[in-house]
Amino acid sequence: MRPRVRALLLALTTATASIGVAATPARAAGATLTVNVAQPFRPVTHAASGGLYGLAENSRPADSTLLPIKVNSLTQPAPGVGQRPNGQPPGGDSLLIAPQADRVGAGQFIRMPDIYPDFPYRWVSWNDWLAKVDTMVRARLNATTVTNVLGWELWNEPDFTWNTAAAGNFNDGWVRTYRAVRALDPQTPIVGPSTAVYSRSWMQAFLTRARDTGTLPDIICWHELQNPARVAADLADYRNLEASLGISPRRIAINEYAAPAEVDVPGRVASYVAKFERGGVESAHRAFWYEYGTMNGLVTGGNQPTGTWWLYKWYGDMAGNMVATTPGGQAGLDGFASYDPSRRIVNVVFGDEAGTNTIDLTGLQALGSSVRVTLLSTPSSGRFTAVAAPTTVSTTTHAVSGGRLTVSVPNMVATSAYQLVVEPASGVPSYQQRYEAENASVFRAQRLTSASASAGGYVGRIDNSGTPRTDSYVDFVVNVPAARAYTMTIGYANGTGATATQGLAYNGGAWSTVSYPATAGWGQFGATVSTTVNLRAGYNVIRLAKGSPYFAGGTGYAELDYIHLT
Repeated sequence: MRPRVRALLLALTTATASIGVAATPARAAGATLTVNVAQPFRPVTHAASGGLYGLAENSRPADSTLLPIKVNSLTQPAPGVGQRPNGQPPGGDSLLIAPQADRVGAGQFIRMPDIYPDFPYRWVSWNDWLAKVDTMVRARLNATTVTNVLGWELWNEPDFTWNTAAAGNFNDGWVRTYRAVRALDPQTPIVGPSTAVYSRSWMQAFLTRARDTGTLPDIICWHELQNPARVAADLADYRNLEASLGISPRRIAINEYAAPAEVDVPGRVASYVAKFERGGVESAHRAFWYEYGTMNGLVTGGNQPTGTWWLYKWYGDMAGNMVATTPGGQAGLDGFASYDPSRRIVNVVFGDEAGTNTIDLTGLQALGSSVRVTLLSTPSSGRFTAVAAPTTVSTTTHAVSGGRLTVSVPNMVATSAYQLVVEPASGVPSYQQRYEAENASVFRAQRLTSASASAGGYVGRIDNSGTPRTDSYVDFVVNVPAARAYTMTIGYANGTGATATQGLAYNGGAWSTVSYPATAGWGQFGATVSTTVNLRAGYNVIRLAKGSPYFAGGTGYAELDYIHLT
């Protein structure tokens, strides 16, 4: 077993059986997953499509494998990385991979202890550590074109990597490190404590000390590496603990998920993603167990997709809002779903069960009385076997009664994942034209809601310019069928009373300016402006920015509802 895998699994407290993927489901087949299309609960953000050490230098894996899965975010090693995971040479330096991450719309956390070569980390001294912290932060501050850093992760898995005998109590060490980072960088969010497992007693002691010293992390983080069945309880327990301590709700990141026996099993991964979406996790990253440059096993060394890649492609195709899914329990059949109101497409991804099972859909009134249902599957191929395309299991037409449809899915394999696409039988647009701002990659701005906004959401408080640590911008990853000039219509609001401007660039090209005349008020939508963008066939990244590298900055303020390409 590789050193990283062996060290962590020895530290986990659950039994070995809890982290394996059984050949048969944990409970009897004949399960039902209920999908309520009329119950949206948050915008699609592809929250769980991230990876620990997902990118390596020299654009590995290729952009073409990353853009379709809409990579939300990454955790990458610190500048000057020394970490040699599983005996590989140091790699994945956060500043060196930043241009590629930026090209595909991904943010990143910087993992500071990866400045050390060993895992578990080999402590030297406080003077050594604080000198390294100083060097890392200054290197990031000097990288004035790197703008996608989401946070500093101060330590990793302190519940088993922190050398208490040599370094003292971790909670005291957290305070000391936090203050050292903040002395140099008062703006970038701080992430932690990043424990290997969620433990209420451990978290309570940490939060109490951080609260009392004014060093609470902006983003709370821990790892889920044991079994998806515990995720919902861990999230609920954390929220209860947070409230009991008088701490305002923190954003939650699970920046390592899935055990070695799970991470390349799409059926099991579907269960993790479902629980992260329902639990309101802001970002979740596939765990790193093996090789750099493969987005955690999603692509082979030749940049070909594995079976699990297709699950994330289905996830990346989601648009609009996530809608409620209800499994029969925390183990076995589970899944996540979205509804795109602009195309009237329901997209359900599910797995972790064998035999014949049922997807029960309600709230389908907007799709009409007849729908086309396409069922696809993708196998557990491992990380070395390419899968050229998912398998089409069936394409059928069904009548819808009272907005309800029940679909039986026979012969499921527990390790495989499945996609159910439901759309009007009359057809849908040949490609996605409308892209909601709240579905895009949002940097230093906020996703908000409004009854007048398309799909009910928009992005506001796009307010900052002047420094790569605070620049506000929105990156839309779009997919078009042909290389040509497209008219891009932008839905917006501008309550300033005067014309505002933002920068526009796509695919890393030259900047132009978009002007937004004043509208009735903030959060009141209906106004549009149009411009022309010359896009290549396939995937493109379009940025609208108040501030961004190589752009002097916009004037005034504007909120973004959507872009529409024709």
